[in-house]
Amino acid sequence: MQLNQHGVNNMAKRIVVAVTGSTGAVYGYRLLLAASRIKGLETHAVISNGAIKTLKLETGLDASDMEKLATHVYGEYDFTSKIASGSFITSGMVVAPCSMKTLSAIAIGFEQNLVSRAAMVSLKERRPLILLARETPLNLIHLRNMVQVTEAGGTIMPPLPPLYFGENDITKLVDLTVGRVLTMLGVENNLMREWGTEGKEPYED
Repeated sequence: MQLNQHGVNNMAKRIVVAVTGSTGAVYGYRLLLAASRIKGLETHAVISNGAIKTLKLETGLDASDMEKLATHVYGEYDFTSKIASGSFITSGMVVAPCSMKTLSAIAIGFEQNLVSRAAMVSLKERRPLILLARETPLNLIHLRNMVQVTEAGGTIMPPLPPLYFGENDITKLVDLTVGRVLTMLGVENNLMREWGTEGKEPYED
């Protein structure tokens, strides 16, 4: 196994990216954009119907703008897709953003669409599952669902902007989170910045 400078596996070839209808569609968009610029990395994307509406509302982008960034795109209810099976090997999955509806479905194992099914596959195969949970404030049901997913092996990662880097541009703050997510999935990228070190120049739009 080859390890990169962050001490994680640098052999990642496939990741699953799901985008749900929660606010924060830009995280899914920027994640797919960054991944599309990494040589040899396949992205298998699921964009929910709710995400399409949120993306348009928050960014002005259409579904096609996001879909063209992914290597493969599946319908929300396409249970015959590759990522619905554990025999299809991936380096993990991220839900960006993750709605509380999707969180609850994953927490109780309710495979009501391809997003929750693919998440269940990641958990049962002991692969990384990262949920960029978007909600505030959180009630007790939200918190218990987060605990349930964590106990099952998932990672709850609210996309909180790392303000300690001194950035005030929203896109750069989003990309800092994107870089960290990719690193957690074992994908080396130039968006990841470590505290106390000089960051690399991010991708240019």
